[in-house]
Amino acid sequence: MKSKLTTLFFLFLCSFAFSQQLTYKKGRVFNDNNVKLTNSQVKELLSDKPELLASYSAGQTKASVGGFLLGFGTGFVLVDLATGLSQDKVYPSALTFIGLASAAISIPVIIGHSKKINKAIDGYNEAISPNKVGFHIEKINILSNKNGIGMQLSF
Repeated sequence: MKSKLTTLFFLFLCSFAFSQQLTYKKGRVFNDNNVKLTNSQVKELLSDKPELLASYSAGQTKASVGGFLLGFGTGFVLVDLATGLSQDKVYPSALTFIGLASAAISIPVIIGHSKKINKAIDGYNEAISPNKVGFHIEKINILSNKNGIGMQLSF
């Protein structure tokens, strides 16, 4: 019974050792090996924790809406500018003001999306990080010989 509990403990410890930490830099999510993860991969990792998944999805939605508003506003301003330069119309028309308002609204929306994504990533990293222990296991080997099977831990 003792050997089964010890083996179960070491397997549990190994699962924590191989879990990956996520980082969020420059609008992208990376794992420990600096490999960029797609949105579907991140959502799959966060699927166990619905509150973190909701925060990540809200951040992605805010980024999409903010980008749309910024593009929409910039487009309106440029279209009105081109119309004012090519035709005999008064340049600052309602399209310019609508475009500027849309671009101004998009700035706080875009700024807020990274906070929500960082909150989700930090929550995931806290959930998978094991409690701090007084030692660090560098290497685990499973050994077998004529006397039986064993595990070798290198600290």
